[in-house]
Amino acid sequence: MMNEWIMQHEIAIRLACFFGVLALMASWEILAPRRPLTASKTVRWLNNLSLVLLNSILQRWLFPIAAVGLAVLAKQQQWGILNNIDLPAWLAIIVAIVLLDCVIYLQHVMFHALPLLWRLHRMHHADVDFDVTTGSRFHPVEIILSMLIKFATIMALGPPAVAVLLFEVILNVMAMFNHSNIALPVKIDKWLRGLIVTPDMHRVHHSVLNHETNSNFGFNLSLWDRLFGTYQAQPTAGHHAMQIGLEQFREPKYLTLHWLLVLPWLKTTYINNVR
Repeated sequence: MMNEWIMQHEIAIRLACFFGVLALMASWEILAPRRPLTASKTVRWLNNLSLVLLNSILQRWLFPIAAVGLAVLAKQQQWGILNNIDLPAWLAIIVAIVLLDCVIYLQHVMFHALPLLWRLHRMHHADVDFDVTTGSRFHPVEIILSMLIKFATIMALGPPAVAVLLFEVILNVMAMFNHSNIALPVKIDKWLRGLIVTPDMHRVHHSVLNHETNSNFGFNLSLWDRLFGTYQAQPTAGHHAMQIGLEQFREPKYLTLHWLLVLPWLKTTYINNVR
């Protein structure tokens, strides 16, 4: 019964969370911005959100069974580790969310480490500003590959459907939160980043400096960067002086949808190697 309710209301829940958090973060950015923006906000938002719409349509067309639906199927077929271990429901949900988050961290590292995957992922990093819409700016091919990795993980892990829904919502919400151009008091930021990735923590990852780009890969839990040695507390130049984006994609044309889509196939001598 619970799984049926989740599948029936998944889209409504995710849309409500997306637009609710988008509105909240956008308002916060206006009231208390962390840094001044350098490019046209209208151009960036129009094209970044157009990319979100395109990716959403593509996902629904290519993957008629969503991640939650696959989790339900995995339960029915008894696929995956957690479907074959007798754990309390609450513990299975927590374990599933934590392990799914670890997979996202490792996937992120992989998209930086492998040149072919970096060509896809660099579109996310080519944004010359850092705000709530940057968190949803991913190339459609990267989205497809990410979905395939997620599907493989669900089949191997066998997480409860409610855990998958919670994780999808958390990941989306956290991506918008930790990409937001919001000013958090230093003490609150320090306290929060003991558990989750904060905007100041993740902003370092969007630096033009290669060693900073290859740090702070986490999207949700901050422990993975500390555990795997990829944590950098602050940018070398400080948050106001640091430069966001990639050196070779700073022209205004690279903010438009057409150029965003072809950016992975543009020739460049730059190779991003994880330290």
